[in-house]
Amino acid sequence: MSGALISESFVSIQGEGRLTGVPSWFVRFSGCNLRCAWCDTPYASWDPEGDKRSVGELVDEAKASGVAHAVVTGGEPMIFPQVVPLTHALRDAGIHVTIETAGTADQPEVHADLMSLSPKLANSTPAGDPRDPSGAWAVRHEERRLNIPVLNALIGRFPDRQLKFVVSAPEDLAEIDSLLSHLEGWSPGDVMLMPEGVKSPDPASVQWVARTCIERGWRYCNRLHIELFGDTRGT
Repeated sequence: MSGALISESFVSIQGEGRLTGVPSWFVRFSGCNLRCAWCDTPYASWDPEGDKRSVGELVDEAKASGVAHAVVTGGEPMIFPQVVPLTHALRDAGIHVTIETAGTADQPEVHADLMSLSPKLANSTPAGDPRDPSGAWAVRHEERRLNIPVLNALIGRFPDRQLKFVVSAPEDLAEIDSLLSHLEGWSPGDVMLMPEGVKSPDPASVQWVARTCIERGWRYCNRLHIELFGDTRGT
């Protein structure tokens, strides 16, 4: 199998989700079927860049890193068939694998110890974005950003999973509630709310997020890597 386009790989601290704070090796697939307005990795979506790298090369790098956790992210890693042999080889090397995906595409044979699902809400659609002067991507994004059958398949197949929602205003909660009503098998402890932005949020501006998590038994999700390193590539 030919190599996949990889924008970057590096060792850092996992900044999001259940494994926040864990030293991890990251590999970022370059290419995405969505175009989020607030995407913090445009070099893997809006303007994909990188080098073709083989599964063997990536696994050798992961093993040499000395850390016990790998994070397979993007872009959208689940649109690449190479994610299947990569995740199996990482597992065989004794490395814990997290996949970070929007949950719009599936590779049925993929391996993940933690499936991190981040369904995209309406706040992600790039309406009026100057990077999309024709509006074609806004239409495509809106059509593709939610795939209920794929989300349900991934929730059902991976008992260790998280549902991570990027929120920008309390109005997002109604859409989250509507989406969750169509998903099966999740529990409140699977749901995480993460304030939108590439800077650490002002605590006063996200009190509603914290209150919602307390009331519903959901989890507040910060971006520890932003606090530690800022909005910087390779972190």
